[in-house]
Amino acid sequence: MAAGYLEILRARHATRLLVGTLVGRLPNATAAIAVMLFVRAEGGSYSLAGALVAVYGLANAVGQPVLGRLVDLHGQPRVQLPAALVSALGTAVFAYGGIEPLPVAYASIVVAGLFTPPLEGGLRALWSSVLRKEDQVHTAYAMDAVAQEVMFTVGPLLVTLCVSLWSAQAALVLINVVGVLGALSVVVSPPSRAWRSAPREAHWLGALRSAGLLVLLAALLFVGMALGSITVAAMSYADGNGGDTVYGWLIAGLGFGALVGGTAYGARQWSGAPGRRLQLLVALLAVCYAPLMLMPGPVAMTALTALAGVFLAPCIACSFVLVDRHAPSGTVTEAFSWIVTTFTVGHSVGTGLAGPVVESGGALWGFVVPVAAGGAALVVLLVTGRVLVAPRRGVVVVSSGENDPNRAVEPRFSSGDRA
Repeated sequence: MAAGYLEILRARHATRLLVGTLVGRLPNATAAIAVMLFVRAEGGSYSLAGALVAVYGLANAVGQPVLGRLVDLHGQPRVQLPAALVSALGTAVFAYGGIEPLPVAYASIVVAGLFTPPLEGGLRALWSSVLRKEDQVHTAYAMDAVAQEVMFTVGPLLVTLCVSLWSAQAALVLINVVGVLGALSVVVSPPSRAWRSAPREAHWLGALRSAGLLVLLAALLFVGMALGSITVAAMSYADGNGGDTVYGWLIAGLGFGALVGGTAYGARQWSGAPGRRLQLLVALLAVCYAPLMLMPGPVAMTALTALAGVFLAPCIACSFVLVDRHAPSGTVTEAFSWIVTTFTVGHSVGTGLAGPVVESGGALWGFVVPVAAGGAALVVLLVTGRVLVAPRRGVVVVSSGENDPNRAVEPRFSSGDRA
Protein backbone atom coordinates (compact mmCIF):
# COMPACT_ATOMS: atom_id res chain seq x y z
CA MET A 1 0.00 0.00 0.00
CA ALA A 2 2.81 2.39 0.89
CA ALA A 3 4.80 1.77 -2.29
CA GLY A 4 2.84 4.28 -4.38
CA TYR A 5 3.21 7.01 -1.75
CA LEU A 6 6.94 6.32 -1.33
CA GLU A 7 7.42 6.55 -5.09
CA ILE A 8 5.87 10.00 -5.06
CA LEU A 9 7.83 11.21 -2.04
CA ARG A 10 11.07 10.09 -3.68
CA ALA A 11 10.35 12.31 -6.69
CA ARG A 12 12.49 15.40 -6.76
CA HIS A 13 10.95 18.34 -4.83
CA ALA A 14 7.78 16.37 -3.94
CA THR A 15 8.40 16.03 -0.20
CA ARG A 16 9.49 19.64 0.12
CA LEU A 17 6.39 20.91 -1.65
CA LEU A 18 4.01 18.72 0.35
CA VAL A 19 5.55 19.52 3.74
CA GLY A 20 6.00 23.21 2.94
CA THR A 21 2.36 23.50 1.86
CA LEU A 22 1.08 21.74 4.96
CA VAL A 23 3.20 23.92 7.24
CA GLY A 24 2.17 27.03 5.31
CA ARG A 25 -1.48 26.15 5.79
CA LEU A 26 -1.21 25.69 9.57
CA PRO A 27 -2.50 29.22 10.32
CA ASN A 28 -5.64 28.51 8.31
CA ALA A 29 -6.13 25.01 9.73
CA THR A 30 -5.83 26.26 13.31
CA ALA A 31 -7.51 29.66 12.98
CA ALA A 32 -10.84 28.62 14.51
CA ILE A 33 -9.42 27.12 17.70
CA ALA A 34 -6.64 29.71 18.03
CA VAL A 35 -9.04 32.65 17.74
CA MET A 36 -11.52 30.98 20.10
CA LEU A 37 -8.88 30.42 22.79
CA PHE A 38 -7.46 33.92 22.39
CA VAL A 39 -10.84 35.65 22.66
CA ARG A 40 -11.71 33.65 25.77
CA ALA A 41 -8.31 34.43 27.29
CA GLU A 42 -9.02 38.12 26.67
CA GLY A 43 -12.33 37.84 28.50
CA GLY A 44 -14.51 37.90 25.40
CA SER A 45 -17.76 35.97 25.09
CA TYR A 46 -18.39 32.81 23.13
CA SER A 47 -20.62 34.85 20.84
CA LEU A 48 -17.77 37.24 20.03
CA ALA A 49 -15.36 34.36 19.48
CA GLY A 50 -17.83 32.63 17.17
CA ALA A 51 -18.48 35.84 15.24
CA LEU A 52 -14.76 36.46 14.71
CA VAL A 53 -14.22 32.89 13.54
CA ALA A 54 -17.16 33.23 11.14
CA VAL A 55 -15.78 36.49 9.74
CA TYR A 56 -12.39 34.88 9.24
CA GLY A 57 -14.00 31.97 7.38
CA LEU A 58 -16.04 34.26 5.16
CA ALA A 59 -13.02 36.42 4.31
CA ASN A 60 -11.01 33.29 3.55
CA ALA A 61 -13.75 31.97 1.27
CA VAL A 62 -13.71 35.23 -0.68
CA GLY A 63 -9.95 35.53 -0.84
CA GLN A 64 -9.00 32.04 -2.04
CA PRO A 65 -10.39 32.17 -5.60
CA VAL A 66 -9.32 35.81 -6.03
CA LEU A 67 -5.74 35.05 -5.01
CA GLY A 68 -5.89 31.83 -7.03
CA ARG A 69 -6.69 33.83 -10.17
CA LEU A 70 -3.79 36.17 -9.41
CA VAL A 71 -1.48 33.16 -9.11
CA ASP A 72 -2.63 31.93 -12.52
CA LEU A 73 -1.94 35.38 -13.97
CA HIS A 74 1.33 36.29 -12.23
CA GLY A 75 2.91 33.09 -10.94
CA GLN A 76 3.19 31.63 -7.45
CA PRO A 77 6.07 33.53 -5.77
CA ARG A 78 4.70 36.99 -6.60
CA VAL A 79 1.36 36.20 -4.94
CA GLN A 80 1.79 33.45 -2.35
CA LEU A 81 4.55 34.97 -0.21
CA PRO A 82 3.21 38.56 -0.08
CA ALA A 83 -0.23 37.17 0.78
CA ALA A 84 1.24 35.04 3.59
CA LEU A 85 3.05 38.07 5.01
CA VAL A 86 -0.04 40.29 4.91
CA SER A 87 -2.18 37.57 6.49
CA ALA A 88 0.39 37.07 9.27
CA LEU A 89 0.51 40.84 9.82
CA GLY A 90 -3.26 40.93 10.22
CA THR A 91 -3.06 38.14 12.79
CA ALA A 92 -0.25 39.93 14.64
CA VAL A 93 -2.35 43.11 14.87
CA PHE A 94 -5.20 41.05 16.30
CA ALA A 95 -2.93 39.20 18.74
CA TYR A 96 -1.24 42.33 20.12
CA GLY A 97 -4.26 44.64 19.87
CA GLY A 98 -6.71 42.29 21.53
CA ILE A 99 -10.48 42.39 21.15
CA GLU A 100 -10.83 46.11 21.85
CA PRO A 101 -11.65 48.21 19.98
CA LEU A 102 -13.92 45.79 18.15
CA PRO A 103 -13.68 47.44 14.70
CA VAL A 104 -9.89 46.94 14.74
CA ALA A 105 -10.26 43.34 15.86
CA TYR A 106 -12.72 42.58 13.08
CA ALA A 107 -10.63 44.43 10.48
CA SER A 108 -7.47 42.52 11.40
CA ILE A 109 -9.32 39.21 11.24
CA VAL A 110 -10.71 40.11 7.81
CA VAL A 111 -7.17 40.85 6.57
CA ALA A 112 -5.87 37.58 8.03
CA GLY A 113 -8.58 35.54 6.32
CA LEU A 114 -8.74 37.43 3.04
CA PHE A 115 -5.00 37.17 2.36
CA THR A 116 -4.52 33.53 3.36
CA PRO A 117 -2.32 32.29 0.49
CA PRO A 118 -3.90 29.67 -1.82
CA LEU A 119 -1.15 27.14 -1.12
CA GLU A 120 -3.57 24.24 -1.37
CA GLY A 121 -4.58 25.04 -4.94
CA GLY A 122 -1.00 25.94 -5.77
CA LEU A 123 0.31 22.53 -4.72
CA ARG A 124 -2.25 20.71 -6.85
CA ALA A 125 -1.26 22.83 -9.82
CA LEU A 126 2.37 21.81 -9.24
CA TRP A 127 1.93 18.05 -8.98
CA SER A 128 1.87 17.51 -12.74
CA SER A 129 5.19 19.34 -13.11
CA VAL A 130 6.87 17.22 -10.44
CA LEU A 131 5.33 13.85 -11.33
CA ARG A 132 5.52 12.68 -14.92
CA LYS A 133 2.82 10.00 -14.90
CA GLU A 134 -0.89 10.66 -14.72
CA ASP A 135 -1.48 7.80 -12.26
CA GLN A 136 1.19 9.29 -9.97
CA VAL A 137 -0.61 12.64 -10.02
CA HIS A 138 -3.85 10.92 -9.02
CA THR A 139 -2.06 9.15 -6.17
CA ALA A 140 -0.57 12.47 -5.10
CA TYR A 141 -4.08 13.94 -4.92
CA ALA A 142 -5.08 11.12 -2.56
CA MET A 143 -1.94 11.60 -0.48
CA ASP A 144 -2.72 15.32 -0.37
CA ALA A 145 -6.21 14.60 0.96
CA VAL A 146 -4.78 12.25 3.60
CA ALA A 147 -2.17 14.80 4.65
CA GLN A 148 -4.95 17.35 5.17
CA GLU A 149 -6.58 15.05 7.71
CA VAL A 150 -3.28 14.73 9.56
CA MET A 151 -2.84 18.50 9.54
CA PHE A 152 -6.32 19.19 10.82
CA THR A 153 -5.68 16.69 13.61
CA VAL A 154 -2.17 17.76 14.60
CA GLY A 155 -2.70 21.52 14.11
CA PRO A 156 -5.19 22.03 16.96
CA LEU A 157 -2.97 19.93 19.25
CA LEU A 158 -0.05 22.26 18.48
CA VAL A 159 -2.18 25.28 19.35
CA THR A 160 -3.29 23.84 22.67
CA LEU A 161 0.32 22.89 23.44
CA CYS A 162 1.49 26.45 22.75
CA VAL A 163 -1.31 27.84 24.91
CA SER A 164 -0.41 25.55 27.80
CA LEU A 165 3.31 26.36 27.55
CA TRP A 166 3.02 30.09 26.85
CA SER A 167 -0.25 31.85 26.03
CA ALA A 168 -3.04 32.10 23.47
CA GLN A 169 -1.39 35.24 22.11
CA ALA A 170 1.92 33.41 21.63
CA ALA A 171 0.11 30.55 19.89
CA LEU A 172 -1.46 32.93 17.36
CA VAL A 173 1.84 34.62 16.58
CA LEU A 174 4.01 31.49 16.52
CA ILE A 175 1.70 29.47 14.28
CA ASN A 176 1.61 32.34 11.76
CA VAL A 177 5.38 32.76 11.77
CA VAL A 178 5.72 29.05 11.07
CA GLY A 179 3.11 29.40 8.32
CA VAL A 180 5.11 32.13 6.58
CA LEU A 181 8.21 29.93 6.69
CA GLY A 182 6.22 27.10 5.09
CA ALA A 183 5.02 29.39 2.30
CA LEU A 184 8.56 30.65 1.79
CA SER A 185 9.85 27.08 1.45
CA VAL A 186 7.34 26.44 -1.33
CA VAL A 187 7.72 29.62 -3.37
CA VAL A 188 11.53 29.52 -3.51
CA SER A 189 11.50 25.92 -4.78
CA PRO A 190 12.40 25.41 -8.46
CA PRO A 191 9.00 23.97 -9.47
CA SER A 192 7.14 26.91 -7.93
CA ARG A 193 9.44 29.49 -9.53
CA ALA A 194 9.29 27.75 -12.92
CA TRP A 195 5.56 27.14 -12.97
CA ARG A 196 3.49 29.17 -15.39
CA SER A 197 -0.19 28.87 -16.09
CA ALA A 198 -1.23 27.72 -19.53
CA PRO A 199 -2.55 30.43 -21.87
CA ARG A 200 -6.01 31.53 -20.81
CA GLU A 201 -8.93 33.14 -22.53
CA ALA A 202 -9.83 36.45 -20.93
CA HIS A 203 -13.19 36.04 -19.24
CA TRP A 204 -14.58 37.67 -16.11
CA LEU A 205 -15.97 34.34 -14.86
CA GLY A 206 -12.57 32.72 -15.00
CA ALA A 207 -12.76 29.07 -13.93
CA LEU A 208 -16.50 29.37 -13.25
CA ARG A 209 -17.34 29.37 -16.95
CA SER A 210 -16.85 25.58 -16.90
CA ALA A 211 -20.15 23.69 -16.50
CA GLY A 212 -18.26 20.66 -15.21
CA LEU A 213 -16.60 22.68 -12.47
CA LEU A 214 -19.94 24.23 -11.47
CA VAL A 215 -21.46 20.76 -11.10
CA LEU A 216 -18.54 19.65 -8.98
CA LEU A 217 -18.79 22.73 -6.77
CA ALA A 218 -22.53 22.19 -6.26
CA ALA A 219 -21.96 18.61 -5.14
CA LEU A 220 -19.08 19.52 -2.82
CA LEU A 221 -21.17 22.29 -1.27
CA PHE A 222 -23.53 19.61 0.04
CA VAL A 223 -20.63 17.38 1.13
CA GLY A 224 -19.25 20.32 3.13
CA MET A 225 -22.71 20.87 4.63
CA ALA A 226 -22.81 17.24 5.75
CA LEU A 227 -19.44 17.49 7.46
CA GLY A 228 -20.32 20.77 9.18
CA SER A 229 -23.63 19.43 10.47
CA ILE A 230 -21.95 16.33 11.93
CA THR A 231 -19.73 18.49 14.15
CA VAL A 232 -22.80 20.14 15.69
CA ALA A 233 -24.85 16.95 16.03
CA ALA A 234 -21.86 15.18 17.60
CA MET A 235 -21.56 17.93 20.20
CA SER A 236 -25.24 17.51 21.10
CA TYR A 237 -24.75 13.74 21.39
CA ALA A 238 -21.65 14.19 23.55
CA ASP A 239 -23.47 16.53 25.95
CA GLY A 240 -25.57 13.59 27.07
CA ASN A 241 -22.91 10.89 26.76
CA GLY A 242 -19.72 12.00 28.46
CA GLY A 243 -19.11 15.62 27.51
CA ASP A 244 -16.06 17.15 25.85
CA THR A 245 -13.92 14.02 26.05
CA VAL A 246 -16.43 12.01 24.06
CA TYR A 247 -16.84 14.88 21.59
CA GLY A 248 -13.08 14.88 21.03
CA TRP A 249 -13.14 11.14 20.33
CA LEU A 250 -16.03 11.49 17.89
CA ILE A 251 -14.26 14.17 15.86
CA ALA A 252 -11.00 12.21 16.01
CA GLY A 253 -12.89 9.16 14.75
CA LEU A 254 -14.18 11.14 11.78
CA GLY A 255 -10.65 12.24 10.92
CA PHE A 256 -9.23 8.74 11.44
CA GLY A 257 -11.79 7.26 9.09
CA ALA A 258 -10.91 9.81 6.41
CA LEU A 259 -7.23 9.06 6.95
CA VAL A 260 -7.73 5.32 6.48
CA GLY A 261 -10.05 5.74 3.51
CA GLY A 262 -7.78 8.20 1.73
CA THR A 263 -4.71 6.04 2.31
CA ALA A 264 -6.44 2.96 0.89
CA TYR A 265 -7.88 4.89 -2.06
CA GLY A 266 -4.53 6.30 -3.10
CA ALA A 267 -2.73 2.98 -2.77
CA ARG A 268 -4.15 1.60 -6.01
CA GLN A 269 -4.72 2.74 -9.55
CA TRP A 270 -8.28 3.36 -10.68
CA SER A 271 -9.67 2.81 -14.15
CA GLY A 272 -12.83 4.16 -15.67
CA ALA A 273 -14.34 7.62 -15.74
CA PRO A 274 -13.64 9.60 -12.54
CA GLY A 275 -17.05 11.26 -12.83
CA ARG A 276 -18.82 7.92 -12.40
CA ARG A 277 -16.39 6.94 -9.65
CA LEU A 278 -17.26 10.13 -7.77
CA GLN A 279 -20.95 9.24 -7.99
CA LEU A 280 -20.23 5.90 -6.33
CA LEU A 281 -18.01 7.44 -3.65
CA VAL A 282 -20.59 10.09 -2.75
CA ALA A 283 -23.31 7.41 -2.60
CA LEU A 284 -21.18 5.39 -0.18
CA LEU A 285 -20.45 8.53 1.82
CA ALA A 286 -24.18 9.27 2.21
CA VAL A 287 -24.94 5.65 3.17
CA CYS A 288 -22.24 5.67 5.85
CA TYR A 289 -23.77 8.77 7.45
CA ALA A 290 -27.06 6.95 8.10
CA PRO A 291 -25.85 4.65 10.96
CA LEU A 292 -25.03 7.75 13.02
CA MET A 293 -28.76 8.09 13.64
CA LEU A 294 -28.63 4.90 15.74
CA MET A 295 -26.69 6.85 18.41
CA PRO A 296 -25.31 3.88 20.38
CA GLY A 297 -22.90 4.17 23.32
CA PRO A 298 -19.74 6.33 23.04
CA VAL A 299 -17.40 3.52 21.94
CA ALA A 300 -19.72 2.26 19.22
CA MET A 301 -20.55 5.83 18.22
CA THR A 302 -16.86 6.61 17.77
CA ALA A 303 -16.61 3.60 15.46
CA LEU A 304 -19.59 4.87 13.48
CA THR A 305 -18.02 8.32 13.07
CA ALA A 306 -14.89 6.60 11.76
CA LEU A 307 -17.07 4.74 9.25
CA ALA A 308 -18.73 8.04 8.30
CA GLY A 309 -15.33 9.51 7.47
CA VAL A 310 -13.97 6.63 5.36
CA PHE A 311 -15.18 7.90 1.98
CA LEU A 312 -14.56 11.62 2.60
CA ALA A 313 -10.90 11.77 1.53
CA PRO A 314 -11.51 9.55 -1.55
CA CYS A 315 -14.33 11.89 -2.61
CA ILE A 316 -12.02 14.88 -2.29
CA ALA A 317 -9.15 13.15 -4.11
CA CYS A 318 -11.44 12.11 -6.98
CA SER A 319 -12.75 15.69 -7.16
CA PHE A 320 -9.19 16.95 -7.67
CA VAL A 321 -8.87 14.73 -10.74
CA LEU A 322 -12.09 16.19 -12.12
CA VAL A 323 -10.84 19.73 -11.54
CA ASP A 324 -7.89 18.88 -13.78
CA ARG A 325 -10.30 17.81 -16.49
CA HIS A 326 -12.85 20.59 -16.32
CA ALA A 327 -11.03 23.78 -15.32
CA PRO A 328 -10.61 25.99 -18.41
CA SER A 329 -7.05 26.39 -19.61
CA GLY A 330 -5.03 28.83 -17.53
CA THR A 331 -7.34 28.70 -14.48
CA VAL A 332 -6.15 25.61 -12.62
CA THR A 333 -5.08 27.35 -9.39
CA GLU A 334 -8.25 29.41 -9.31
CA ALA A 335 -10.33 26.27 -9.90
CA PHE A 336 -8.70 24.40 -7.03
CA SER A 337 -9.18 27.47 -4.84
CA TRP A 338 -12.90 27.45 -5.65
CA ILE A 339 -13.01 23.89 -4.30
CA VAL A 340 -11.56 25.13 -0.99
CA THR A 341 -14.01 28.04 -0.88
CA THR A 342 -17.06 25.92 -1.69
CA PHE A 343 -16.21 23.30 0.90
CA THR A 344 -15.63 26.00 3.52
CA VAL A 345 -18.94 27.70 2.74
CA GLY A 346 -20.77 24.37 2.79
CA HIS A 347 -19.24 23.50 6.15
CA SER A 348 -20.38 26.83 7.58
CA VAL A 349 -23.89 26.45 6.17
CA GLY A 350 -24.12 22.93 7.58
CA THR A 351 -23.02 24.14 11.00
CA GLY A 352 -25.55 26.97 10.95
CA LEU A 353 -28.36 24.71 9.75
CA ALA A 354 -27.70 21.91 12.23
CA GLY A 355 -27.77 24.26 15.23
CA PRO A 356 -31.51 25.08 15.10
CA VAL A 357 -32.32 21.50 14.07
CA VAL A 358 -30.53 20.12 17.14
CA GLU A 359 -32.13 22.68 19.42
CA SER A 360 -35.62 21.79 18.23
CA GLY A 361 -35.30 18.05 17.67
CA GLY A 362 -32.18 16.85 19.49
CA ALA A 363 -29.08 15.02 18.29
CA LEU A 364 -31.06 12.44 16.30
CA TRP A 365 -32.44 15.04 13.92
CA GLY A 366 -29.01 16.64 13.82
CA PHE A 367 -27.65 13.44 12.29
CA VAL A 368 -30.45 13.45 9.73
CA VAL A 369 -28.93 16.60 8.23
CA PRO A 370 -25.68 14.97 6.94
CA VAL A 371 -27.70 12.08 5.48
CA ALA A 372 -29.92 14.55 3.61
CA ALA A 373 -26.95 16.66 2.51
CA GLY A 374 -25.07 13.59 1.28
CA GLY A 375 -28.16 12.51 -0.63
CA ALA A 376 -28.46 15.96 -2.19
CA ALA A 377 -24.83 15.78 -3.36
CA LEU A 378 -25.55 12.43 -4.97
CA VAL A 379 -28.67 13.78 -6.71
CA VAL A 380 -26.64 16.66 -8.16
CA LEU A 381 -24.08 14.23 -9.57
CA LEU A 382 -26.68 11.85 -10.97
CA VAL A 383 -28.79 14.56 -12.60
CA THR A 384 -25.77 16.23 -14.19
CA GLY A 385 -23.72 13.07 -14.68
CA ARG A 386 -23.15 13.56 -18.40
CA VAL A 387 -21.39 16.87 -17.74
CA LEU A 388 -18.69 15.29 -15.58
CA VAL A 389 -18.17 12.14 -17.64
CA ALA A 390 -15.83 13.51 -20.30
CA PRO A 391 -12.88 12.07 -22.24
CA ARG A 392 -9.38 12.70 -20.90
CA ARG A 393 -7.92 15.91 -22.18
CA GLY A 394 -4.38 16.66 -23.22
CA VAL A 395 -1.54 18.25 -21.32
CA VAL A 396 0.35 21.38 -22.17
CA VAL A 397 3.94 21.70 -21.00
CA VAL A 398 5.09 25.23 -20.21
CA SER A 399 8.80 25.67 -19.60
CA SER A 400 11.78 27.81 -20.35
CA GLY A 401 13.46 25.02 -22.27
CA GLU A 402 12.62 21.73 -23.93
CA ASN A 403 14.84 19.71 -21.55
CA ASP A 404 14.18 21.72 -18.40
CA PRO A 405 13.75 19.15 -15.57
CA ASN A 406 11.69 21.66 -13.63
CA ARG A 407 9.31 22.51 -16.42
CA ALA A 408 5.82 23.22 -15.20
CA VAL A 409 2.88 21.28 -16.54
CA GLU A 410 -0.72 22.34 -16.42
CA PRO A 411 -3.49 20.12 -17.77
CA ARG A 412 -5.17 21.72 -20.73
CA PHE A 413 -8.39 20.58 -22.24
CA SER A 414 -9.79 20.17 -25.68
CA SER A 415 -12.57 22.47 -26.72
CA GLY A 416 -15.02 19.58 -26.67
CA ASP A 417 -14.57 19.18 -22.91
CA ARG A 418 -15.09 22.76 -21.92
CA ALA A 419 -18.27 24.45 -20.83
